[in-house]
Amino acid sequence: MGSSPTNFRWTADSKTLYFNWNPENKPKEELYKILASSPSKPVKAVDKEDEKLLSVNYVYNKDKSLGLVEKSGDIYLQNFKTKKETRLTNTMERESSPVFLTNGDIVYQLGDNLFQLDLKTAETKQITNFVKGKAAGRTSAKPATEQDNWLKAQQTELFDIIKKRNAETRGGAGRGGRGRFGAPSADTKSLKPLYTDERFLNGVVISPDGHFVTYKLTAPAANNHSTIVPNYVTASGYTEDIPGRTKVGESENISQGFIYDTLKDSVYAIQTSTITGIKDIPDFYKDYPKELDTLKKKNADRLVNFFGPLWNENGSTGIIVATSADNKDRWILKLDAATGKFSLVDRQHDEAWIGGPGVSGFFQGSTGWIDNNRFYYQSETTGYSHLYVANVSTGDKKQLTSGKWEVQSVQLSKDKSTFYFEANKEHPGITNFFKIGVNGGEPVQITTMKGLNDITLSPDEKYLAINYSYMNKPGELYIQPNKAGAQAVKVTESTTKEFNSYKWREPDMVSFKNRYGADVYARVYKSDNPHPNNPAVVFVHGAGYLQNVHFGWSTYFREFMFNNLLADNGYTVIDIDYTGSSGYGRDHRTGIYRHMGGKDLTDQVDGVKFLAEKYGVNPKHVGLYGGSYGGFITLMAMFNESDVFASGAALRSVTDWAHYNHGYTSNILNEPFNDPIAYKQSSPIYFADKLKGNLLMAHGMVDVNVHFQDIVRITQRFIELGKNNWELAVYPVEDHGFIEPSSWTDEYKRIFKLYENTLKK
Repeated sequence: MGSSPTNFRWTADSKTLYFNWNPENKPKEELYKILASSPSKPVKAVDKEDEKLLSVNYVYNKDKSLGLVEKSGDIYLQNFKTKKETRLTNTMERESSPVFLTNGDIVYQLGDNLFQLDLKTAETKQITNFVKGKAAGRTSAKPATEQDNWLKAQQTELFDIIKKRNAETRGGAGRGGRGRFGAPSADTKSLKPLYTDERFLNGVVISPDGHFVTYKLTAPAANNHSTIVPNYVTASGYTEDIPGRTKVGESENISQGFIYDTLKDSVYAIQTSTITGIKDIPDFYKDYPKELDTLKKKNADRLVNFFGPLWNENGSTGIIVATSADNKDRWILKLDAATGKFSLVDRQHDEAWIGGPGVSGFFQGSTGWIDNNRFYYQSETTGYSHLYVANVSTGDKKQLTSGKWEVQSVQLSKDKSTFYFEANKEHPGITNFFKIGVNGGEPVQITTMKGLNDITLSPDEKYLAINYSYMNKPGELYIQPNKAGAQAVKVTESTTKEFNSYKWREPDMVSFKNRYGADVYARVYKSDNPHPNNPAVVFVHGAGYLQNVHFGWSTYFREFMFNNLLADNGYTVIDIDYTGSSGYGRDHRTGIYRHMGGKDLTDQVDGVKFLAEKYGVNPKHVGLYGGSYGGFITLMAMFNESDVFASGAALRSVTDWAHYNHGYTSNILNEPFNDPIAYKQSSPIYFADKLKGNLLMAHGMVDVNVHFQDIVRITQRFIELGKNNWELAVYPVEDHGFIEPSSWTDEYKRIFKLYENTLKK
């Protein structure tokens, strides 16, 4: 194939672009560079010299005359006027997360604590005093017994030093009173201990004025069971265990937010009870009346995850992005740091789950400040992920983009007047680069190449580095001025002579209506010489929430090649962005809620009907294949749509969702113990008795994502059911995504053999 360029990064002056590339097919890729103003043939860079020129992600002061950066665990100060760099710390420990306060001082984190450096006086002072463990008298140990009290009294009775220290404590001596040797302390230090108890400290953030420090304490999940993946082919000759993940439904880490007032030297908890809708009960509990009644009586707050706060420049307002642990709510909240209470800026609620580009519940998403009053974010409120601006002072909200398309990524310009964003405005499978003013208006399209355009904007915002690909052309680097109508210039040529010697198909880009009336998009690989049986194959992409029907080069490039091979051998192949795929808005994304193997499966069946009507395939000679989620759909198809699919190849398949991970599965199916209906109707293992056609299963034995246990369990079901028309190919050294070419070759030879023996006879 060749090796496409990757890892684009600009120099600080925006004159030169660096990237990794391997056009000579060496053991590893090398560093290349090109001038933005005259993009001609790329040249190899001198690693150590050129890397120094790369753009640094500084944290700036207000007028951007100074910048802070962490290098190898130390803090450096860059003066952009004098071009002088000053090393501020030089320790064995790591100093990190440097920021400027509004008064010009610097704050950084060392260990668990924050320290403040006055650049004028060079004085460093500690701001927080986080202490591991519990305060004296505030332990989680058992209450003192009579024996404990007796021993304590005995110590006081026997030893004069104990009596003396007890008296000093009662009299207030020690820290804040007299010094260690009896003399008054002129420089008495007093900083409130912030005990972490038995919890993990994270998310330490200081407000720009230095007044408030917010942080989270997370209690580790208790009584969880981590899985183990045995590794059989090892250098030692012994079977070695690979530590694995937990399964869906295991206890989640529980976090609590706190605010430390540095002026009052006091700490208090963030009040989740003030969040709008915090006690709402998800609708799915209506299927479980007893549990619903219990939850209503309990009337408890739902658990919440916090991200932030994100402070505006003058430190007057902090915004926290919060998501419910069940991921059915996402709140943009204005924090009253003096009380720990919230006022609502925006709430996005979804009875399925919160998601979509720039919205995902696992991080703060595309959010930030435009100025001291206006905060931007993305939301799927209209059914598609779009860009919004809220005035946190007035409560006004404005939607900047709209339509049946998605904003996929957002970047605010340096002068904070313009948003740059990537979106599929023209077609769900075409991504281009746009700009729009922060006050709204009509988006201006900047790139025009039909396909996928992934943009790396230069620091001065004058140039675009474009990773552009087309359906049958892998990604290449293009350079374009950041102007509408400007010409994009191709920089790299990465494909090999061998790759170019074959005429790779441009699949037909089609759409059809599924049985529910929704538009479903697909790629169709036509055969120039169809076999007399007119067989067809359905390829099912993985990941569930992923888009593969687009005008760009697919991450499933091996499958793209295999689909070409199948077409060469008389098969018509369809690749469908079934319900649950990305790029098509909220309804398509969440159409599989509580029933995986429902609409996502019937879309495959409706796709076969489309092929029969439009491409003349024989509906009695249809197979399908796919990996991961695609393997899951293949199993469900072979069990529940056996009259449609004569054969199937299920690769690295999920066979029982109760055994997959929590983050992905709980969004879609809730949890096994609170929504068993969803798991039973969504897991192939419950339908194994319905297998009729010919099934090939393939699985890596050291798969730490979809465990080998999944395929072993369903294999045992087939044995107990007396099924004969299945086979299992195992790959002892392979994880979820195969690495060894020999494994890929073996797997696809078996799939091809399956179709030749079952669809052409």
